[in-house]
Amino acid sequence: MEGLLFEASIYLGAAVLVVPLAIRLGLGSVLGYLAAGILVGPVFGLTGADTADLQHFAEFGVVLMLFLIGLELEPRTLWDMRHRLLGLGGAQVVLTGAALALAVGAMGYAWQVALTFGMILSLSSTAIVLQTLSEKNLMRTAGGRASFSVLLTQDIAVIPMLAFLPLLALPAIIGPTANQFGVSNPVDDAAAHGSEGAAEPLLTLVDQLPNWAAATLTLAIVAGIVLAGHFLSRPVFRFVHASRLPEMSTFISLLIVLGIAFLMMMVGLSPALGTFVAGVVLANSEFRHQIEADIKPFKGLLLGLFFMTVGIGIDTQELFAQPATILGLTLLLIAIKAAILYVIAILFKLRGHDRWLFTLGLAQAGEFGFVLVSFARQQGILSLNQGQVALLVISLSMLLTPALFIAYERLATRLRGRAAPERAPDTIDEKGRVIIAGIGRFGQVVNRLVRMSGLSTVVLDSDMATIETMRRFGVKGFFGDPSNPALLDSAGLDEAAILVVAVDDRDNATRIVRYARSKRADLHIVARARDRVHVYELYQAGANDIVRETFDSSIRAGRYVLENMGFTEYEAAKLSQTYYKVDRAAMRDLASLWIPGQPVHLNEAYVDRAKQLDRDLETALIDELHETQPMAGEDVPAPFTEALPDETDADLLADHSPRAEAS
Repeated sequence: MEGLLFEASIYLGAAVLVVPLAIRLGLGSVLGYLAAGILVGPVFGLTGADTADLQHFAEFGVVLMLFLIGLELEPRTLWDMRHRLLGLGGAQVVLTGAALALAVGAMGYAWQVALTFGMILSLSSTAIVLQTLSEKNLMRTAGGRASFSVLLTQDIAVIPMLAFLPLLALPAIIGPTANQFGVSNPVDDAAAHGSEGAAEPLLTLVDQLPNWAAATLTLAIVAGIVLAGHFLSRPVFRFVHASRLPEMSTFISLLIVLGIAFLMMMVGLSPALGTFVAGVVLANSEFRHQIEADIKPFKGLLLGLFFMTVGIGIDTQELFAQPATILGLTLLLIAIKAAILYVIAILFKLRGHDRWLFTLGLAQAGEFGFVLVSFARQQGILSLNQGQVALLVISLSMLLTPALFIAYERLATRLRGRAAPERAPDTIDEKGRVIIAGIGRFGQVVNRLVRMSGLSTVVLDSDMATIETMRRFGVKGFFGDPSNPALLDSAGLDEAAILVVAVDDRDNATRIVRYARSKRADLHIVARARDRVHVYELYQAGANDIVRETFDSSIRAGRYVLENMGFTEYEAAKLSQTYYKVDRAAMRDLASLWIPGQPVHLNEAYVDRAKQLDRDLETALIDELHETQPMAGEDVPAPFTEALPDETDADLLADHSPRAEAS
């Protein structure tokens, strides 16, 4: 017991120390877990002899991850992906496997060994890639969706690979089999030598059945999973939730995943694939979000443990014995896979940074390679040395995956920088009394109100897709960077009465205001601010009216909360109005304490004054509430339809606007 607690403390302590540091350095959690495993295992040697069993347990994190991914995909969505699964994913597995087999064959290996290596190394790491895509919010990009399609196809392809490998067996290769850490496995040794009385691996349900019966049983179990998920999940979850014990929900969620994984293993199928199918079936269930909340903590813990065991499993003795060979083979593997993936990305019309995400994100080997290597050793296809080298190459390629994603991010940044000047700004052939710089969700509302009121506008935006969408609705806009002085001048800055600055980028917004004020002292500038600090910046740049983008809508939402918590409509409206006035008036005090370039939380005077103003605001709201409560027999005033005044943030920062001061 003491040894188990000690090892658990070592794993948890290493993760707590290393992973947050890796995230702060921008390396991602996956590389942090791998680094923690390397420190615990090869560097300090703090792990025990049961690390192989621990990895088998941790691999269940991959199963949970695919179950959660399935919960996010409705069956219709999966059906819509069929062309990507068969085309994109199938092309990757076949072409990459063939290219790697030819490369291994060129090194002088038998064709059976070459083909085995081709199949094993054609797979990518589902766990690392999907975890990284989720962390970096890349799953919904074209490159992320293409990567997911390929990974799902690879998981499915493991099944025919396991069925095909025994046909490549070389009887001359007999010896102790190596597990995924290059350590001899006594169970596999006994099986390879046919020892009497040795521990036998768990027999599956289909081992003693003829082929037709095995196939029928397999299809029956898969169909049973689908039908049970569709028809039995709701009554079962209702029954469990009726107990009103929160832990019962976690019990049933884990039971579903464990039970399906066990059934799939018993018929020789991938448990990850089975749970993925179950997740897709349950995607339309009203209990989906509850299941996801129950499973997510276990998925994160087990995936982190899995990545750590990959780092622990690196055989440093073999690596140091032939470092140049193993590192060279790893880089060669990544280069060949990346080249094939790049060609496939071109054929399937992935462009720009999506093409590089697809290419670099899938260029490593995967965790299913551990399983296939061990199985190939057991079948006598690979020798012990070949298996150890393959395991090292797989582990190192997985270890280099975070570096590949870092390379992708730098390439994507460079591509975005080059993409801006690809299209020249439009020639502006209209003039208007109102110029609107930025036509996103904020600028669109302003533009519609002004145009519907009979005023002409000139719309500028740097997003061509947005401009084209507007044109389809009959609203003319001009493509170009609104912060470009030449574009503003050609839009009629010298003749315009009002400039509306509604661009998303806060630095661009401040830059536009500063240039427009320097060009026209009499121009009225209405600017959108991201937050309170941005208000200060825009005011100093010369804006007249400054609107915090979510301020008014947030107050309105708060008013609805008050109304539904028992306040009358009149009380809620008066409290909202008081909050509006007091908060905006407080900006004058805080603006005098604001220091440009210094974060406000590091400005002690600003923080102290903000705390005092919060206390004053609370007092003002309580006083207002007491005043608004009617006396007995007194009529309650009608609720406000719009209780907020017309003053703007800029009005509260000074007694005079910049235009008045300049005049």
